[in-house]
This record gives sequence, C-alpha cells and structure tokens, in this order.
Amino acid sequence: MAQFEYMINKKGDTWTMHLKGNMDEDVTLEDLDLNGVGCLEIDFDSVHAINSCGIREWIKWISSINSSVQVVYKNCPKVIVDQINMIAGFLPENGVVKSFYVPYYSEDSDMEKLILFTEGKEYNQGQINAPETIKDSDSGEDLEIDVIEAKYFKFLQAG
Repeated sequence: MAQFEYMINKKGDTWTMHLKGNMDEDVTLEDLDLNGVGCLEIDFDSVHAINSCGIREWIKWISSINSSVQVVYKNCPKVIVDQINMIAGFLPENGVVKSFYVPYYSEDSDMEKLILFTEGKEYNQGQINAPETIKDSDSGEDLEIDVIEAKYFKFLQAG
C-alpha cells in the first residue's frame, strides 16, 4: 500500500495541496494550520484508494475548515468521485469540483482509459457534455464511457 502524504504550495492566499497515496487509517491532517488561506485547491491526482477510516478522517478534517475558505477539488479519480456522490460532507458546502476523471473502456481490447473532464470544457454549471465514445489517440480504438452517467455525474447537479 502506498503511504499517504501531502505537499502544499503556497501562492498568496491560494494554497494548493497535492495528495498522494492511499487515504486510510494513516491519514493525518488535523495539525495543518490554514490561517491566511482564501482558497484551498486540493489535487487528488495521485490518490489511489480510500477506505472507511480515510473517509472518516477526511470528513473530520474537511468539515473543520472555516467556511470562508473556498475549497476546490481538482483531478479527482473515480474513487474520490464515488465518495463525493455517496458521502454527505465529503465535498464541503463551500467546495467545488474543477476537474475529475471519467473511465472509458474498450470491450474489444479490454483497455480502460481515464479522461479528465474540466469545468468549462466537458461540463459547466451542472450541464455535462460527456461524449459517449472517444477515439484513443494511441490505438485509434473507440472507447465507450464506462459509468452510469446519472449516478456518476450526480454531484454536478447537487450544486
């Protein structure tokens, strides 16, 4: 299992928090001092898995953030999107998702590819422009969306 760690880049009152590894019982964020933060961007690009202990620790920590801080989720993998859709408070009320991955799949080659959806391109204000199929740039194969759209994109309509 990949040990959980994070790194923070500070630029003025915008802090970008890069998460890496598995969010499990080893997640410790409560000692993070967020004084002076206006916007906290959380980059989930290197998060591989999350379990119930990680969910509990995340909810405890994220709910302790002052509501005046804008929380932005970026590069959310499917495991994070699933939690946003299922667990109240996983994405705080003052939070928004700016980008997330959507799995596409080819039944012929058993290939899966994750496509990054970005606000303003593939979705905007709850409107989703998810292509049913995409052509893989490497193999030329057609890949089909591999989620139930009404469930997977549910969090976009919540706001």
